[in-house]
Amino acid sequence: MKFRTEYHPSTDCEPLHQAFDKFDIMPILKNSFLDFEFAEIALDAALNKSQINGLLSLIVTKHTITTHALPLWEWALNLLDNPVLAPHFVWDAQHVYKHNGTEFERFYNEPWTAAPFCFILYADKTRLSSHGTVKAYPVVVRCANLPAGIWNGEGIGDGRVVSEDADEEGKPGFVNLKHVIWHELFLKLLELVVQYSKTGYLHQCFDKIIRWLFPILLILSADYEEQCMMSLIRGQNCKYPCPVCIVPLEELHDLSKTFAFRSMQDAIDALNVYKVNKSRGEALLKALGLRAIANIFWLVTHSDPHEAISFDRLHALHIGIWKHLLVELKKILKALGRSAEAMLENQVAKFPRWHNFNHFSSIIHIMFSDGNKMQDLSKQTFYSALNILTHRANPEGYQLLRVISSYLQLDSYIGLDVHMTSTLAALNAELLVFNAMLKDNVECASKSPIEDLKLDWDFPKMYLWKHGPARNYSTRPNEKLHGPLKEVYERQSNGKDILHIDQCKYAVKLLRVRVDMLDEQCSLPDDEAEAKARPDVFEGHIKLGSSQQPISIQDIENSHGQRDRAFQGFRRKFSDFINTSLPGYGYHLERWVFIPANLQIQEHQYLKVNYESTVDWKQTTDYLQCNPHFHGHPRYDCALIQLMQGVSVFIRLVFMFKCQLPDVGSFEFVLVQPFTAGVVGAPRRIDRDFRLTRIKAVPRASSIFVPLCSFIRSALLYPDPVHQDEFIVVDHIDSDMFMCMKTWTC
Repeated sequence: MKFRTEYHPSTDCEPLHQAFDKFDIMPILKNSFLDFEFAEIALDAALNKSQINGLLSLIVTKHTITTHALPLWEWALNLLDNPVLAPHFVWDAQHVYKHNGTEFERFYNEPWTAAPFCFILYADKTRLSSHGTVKAYPVVVRCANLPAGIWNGEGIGDGRVVSEDADEEGKPGFVNLKHVIWHELFLKLLELVVQYSKTGYLHQCFDKIIRWLFPILLILSADYEEQCMMSLIRGQNCKYPCPVCIVPLEELHDLSKTFAFRSMQDAIDALNVYKVNKSRGEALLKALGLRAIANIFWLVTHSDPHEAISFDRLHALHIGIWKHLLVELKKILKALGRSAEAMLENQVAKFPRWHNFNHFSSIIHIMFSDGNKMQDLSKQTFYSALNILTHRANPEGYQLLRVISSYLQLDSYIGLDVHMTSTLAALNAELLVFNAMLKDNVECASKSPIEDLKLDWDFPKMYLWKHGPARNYSTRPNEKLHGPLKEVYERQSNGKDILHIDQCKYAVKLLRVRVDMLDEQCSLPDDEAEAKARPDVFEGHIKLGSSQQPISIQDIENSHGQRDRAFQGFRRKFSDFINTSLPGYGYHLERWVFIPANLQIQEHQYLKVNYESTVDWKQTTDYLQCNPHFHGHPRYDCALIQLMQGVSVFIRLVFMFKCQLPDVGSFEFVLVQPFTAGVVGAPRRIDRDFRLTRIKAVPRASSIFVPLCSFIRSALLYPDPVHQDEFIVVDHIDSDMFMCMKTWTC
């Protein structure tokens, strides 16, 4: 695998060709003395002032420590001076390419541009108190010159809360707060950024190189409501409600049309006219959907707010468009009756489990609005509804499922961490498919006897994904910071010192990195105590876990064969596999291997599989269960394996074990049920319309043995309730599976 990096012509750098092991997609940072360790524990335990003083009075003399919040610019300079982060800053514009076997194809994974010092700003309101009456408005800043894996992470280079203000909603000055005062507050935050964006700032970084820094606001990350404030458009009901382009309100549903982008200069010109002639200026501003307020971001050179704003997957899709689709689905199910609702809820409740995949017992009366849960619910609802909302039984539901199918395709494309030129082209093509499906859905709904089906899809979030994808614009990393702020408010503050305590935590994080670096430098590599304390790191391809007591191979056949046909003839099938199939996996046998009845094998009920993601080429780990009593329920996961050269198939785990073959060696095998039976007949309409990958399991008696080293990755398969032994591959479970299924064939 080869990579090519092209630098901006002004750098005078030659193109760089690198092999995969030399190409650094994302560096891994180690987030990485008595007074410091006490302070770290106290902050982690969320102790308040009186609790800390009480504890200190028992063990040490009281110390008074005063900390001060850092301005945005000072925080940024501290990043440049940090020895851990300094090597990872990128200052030169780059085009990066990966060789696809035929040519170098460009990919996109970082927001790096040329010499500017780039900031990402996030703003959103949050509720601090458990009863929801106390609100705040945190502002988070991140540095885009660091790799996304760092500024999107949870270490010292991640986002910093640089401001938090009370929300005055409901008070007389609320409108001013949301618009005029909001921008005035941002001016206080950006004063030095505004100044140095024009003059530059000469600074010697940690690498002793003096750089002339020109700060810009590269990305404004926010939900639509905050995007309206950042861009000062008039909101979702104005004539042109998109903060990025001039799309009319009545055209928001039509993704086949493209409109001119907004221009900061147009807004400035219109406001200047307003200052001279209010009636004429108001007409110009209204025609642009803008408010008569000076935008603070205009003061930062080369920082057009309309260019800095883009699509946010969390709010626009998972708690945006999907919620609208779910409401329509519920209307249709209600019209079909309680039996249809109960059937869907039952099938969702039985949906196969997956690591870090939310499970639901109900969808009709859900009360949450968590974006991650909504994302998981969209996938489970789609597959579970396929046999209920059929083309013959319910045309409205079937057409809505076609919209949801295209929605999931787009969500998966947009969710890719690394985009190739080809995936961007596929995404744009899928937008047109979604557009066509939505039009057909509106036409079908308009003729339906079901009341109140949605016909008007003209709302901003419907059009915003024309301005995606945008991994680096995501609000998800910033939303995670709301939780710690709420905890500080509830447990550690008097309602006024939230930012101060957050600064304390950041200071402790910085100190921890330095302490860990010092410990690492002082410790000898052969230090026995350190070796014992070091966790067992899994670095290979596969690793078995949850071992059981050894048992003879004959006892396995006797105890399992009576209730599960997969184990019938277990010893004979294993002997045939060892002597006829094992050499095909590269193991040389000198003679026929006899399998004695008392051969001891050790069952394992847990498996970890490391594999290289096809999306970002990083190592990813899957976790599989082969357990008859996993949290009180049997769970036998599925996987994709390399059956032979050039042939990969899906299987279900039946029995995983280790054994020592006489005169041969130690091996790890698994008894599996392959999905290689083949679906009889021509492809069904449902599979074509929804682009489903359908597979069929062989009978349990036809189970086979394979070595664990043949595993590629895990897989989630949804059982078709209508057709026995047939399964649908859940290709939207993660980005790697989504891309794998674009090229996989039965």
